This record gives sequence, C-alpha cells and structure tokens, in this order.
Amino acid sequence: MEADNDTGISEFLLLGLSEEPELQPIIFGLFLCMYLITVLGNLLIILAVSSDSHLHTPMYFFLTSLSFVDICFTSTTIPKMLWNIQTQSQVITYARCLTQIYFFLIFGAWDDFLLAVMAYDCFVAICHPLHYTVIMNPRFCGLLVLMSWVISVLNSLLQSLMVLRLSFRAKVEIPHFFCEFNQVVGQACSDTFLNDMVMNSGIMLLGGAPLAGILYSYSKIVPSIRRISSAQGKYKAFSTCASHLSVVSLFFCTSLGLYLSSAAPQSSHSSAVASVMYTVVTPMLNPFIYSLRNRDIKRALKRIMGFQ
Repeated sequence: MEADNDTGISEFLLLGLSEEPELQPIIFGLFLCMYLITVLGNLLIILAVSSDSHLHTPMYFFLTSLSFVDICFTSTTIPKMLWNIQTQSQVITYARCLTQIYFFLIFGAWDDFLLAVMAYDCFVAICHPLHYTVIMNPRFCGLLVLMSWVISVLNSLLQSLMVLRLSFRAKVEIPHFFCEFNQVVGQACSDTFLNDMVMNSGIMLLGGAPLAGILYSYSKIVPSIRRISSAQGKYKAFSTCASHLSVVSLFFCTSLGLYLSSAAPQSSHSSAVASVMYTVVTPMLNPFIYSLRNRDIKRALKRIMGFQ
C-alpha cells in the first residue's frame, strides 16, 4: 500500500455504527433525540443555577461547568455523525478529523478533572464544614476549573501533535462513528510505538490521578458520614454527594471498562457501540441525575418553566 504523509491525505471514512441502509434512519433519529436531550437538559441546569442566587455556591458552580463541558463533549462528535447519515456520506477530511480528536480529548479530560474537583468539594463540605467557605472561596474555585482546562488543553495538544508525525494511506477507513483517537492511530502506516506510549501515559495520568483523588475523597467522606449521630444529618450529608457519586460511577465504569476491554480480542464495531455509553449516554443522563435528586435544582427548574 502506498503511504502518504499528512499533507497528502485527502480523506478519512467514518464507517459508523452500522453500514446497513435500513438502520440509518433509526440511528439518525435515536442520536438526534439523545443529542437534543443532552443539550437541552444541560442548558436547563446552567439556566437554573444562573437564575437563582441561592445556587451561587461552589457546588453549583462546578455543576454548571460540568454541564457546559458535557454539551461541548457531545457536540464534538454527534453533529458530524448526524450530518454524515443525512448526506449519506462517510467522509471527514484529515484536518477535521484531527480537529475532532483535539477537542474530544480536551472536553473528555476536562470532564474527568471536574468530577475530581467536585469530589474534593464534597470532601471539604462534609469533612471540614466550618472551614468550607474559607477553603472553597470563589477565587480558588475558579482556579481549580482553570487549571483543569489548562491541563486538558496541554494534553490534547501533545496527543494531537503526535498524530501529525504519522503516515497514513490516501484513504483511511475508521470503524467508528467519530475520529476516535486510538482507532486513528491504529490505522497509521508508520511506527506508532511513541504514540502508544504517550497515549497510555496520558490515560494513566489524566484518568488515574482524578480517579485516585475521587477515591481518596470518598474514603474520608464515608467515615465522616458514619460518625454523624442523627439520621437526618446523615441523610443530608449523603444527599450532598449522592448525585455526584452516581455520575462518577457511570462515567468511570463505562470509560475505564471500554479502555480495559480494548486489550481483549473484540471487533472494532463492538468498541464503537460501547463508546456510545460515555460519549452520549452519560452526558445525557447527568442533568436527570442531578435534577431528580436535588430539591434546589428542581425548585429552580420549576421557576424557570413557570410552575411556581
């Protein structure tokens, strides 16, 4: 096969979840609905928090940041997928594919870090309640979100620049519905040892470090809740972090499960289907998880919708 450098690549082909023509309208309708629910749900969370002064606290500041990132995370992949189905085209240019990788890695890592930051917020609120307002001051909260963004951008920039050194065939078929980083690197004609090493190091650092922080936070939170004498106090403390714990479990179980299973023999199609969970389903469910278990959010949402 003739290998071209990155300047000679004309196009990539995204094979999608299925190549069966009769399934395309079903996939289009399903993903369009999930995308609209994701955007609308997360926008409502942002509007609810912004419109209610009682919700201008660190916990809800991080929640609105997470909602914003979830919208961006989903928007890097689904609109292009819907466009390809609608136009009956599988083509994505090399430049757009690289751009999609860049932003997907940014928002994926940023999502990861925000979940860790929210765990730390729960830790301070429950384990150090008297010092909460001093520790979680607006400047520090803004700095946490900013540092999460900076680290995510630097990692994404490094990973994307590493792709530029690879050679590909003039036409590359990617068995996925978006330019999934691992799939793109796997299609390279040149040696990918350095890319694989940098990619795995990034996953270990950007995935392992936030997860370790979350586990540490909850290792301190659980004993603190158990030491609370009143049942009402225990319920209030648990409800503070219950929604976050649900989102963390959903996000990390799906993403880490997909990463670990990639080492086992399986088809690329199965990997693409599995990736739907953390790229589409998790951002879609986050607003429901936070709104259904949070009285303040439900009250703010009712006020926005005119129910009270």
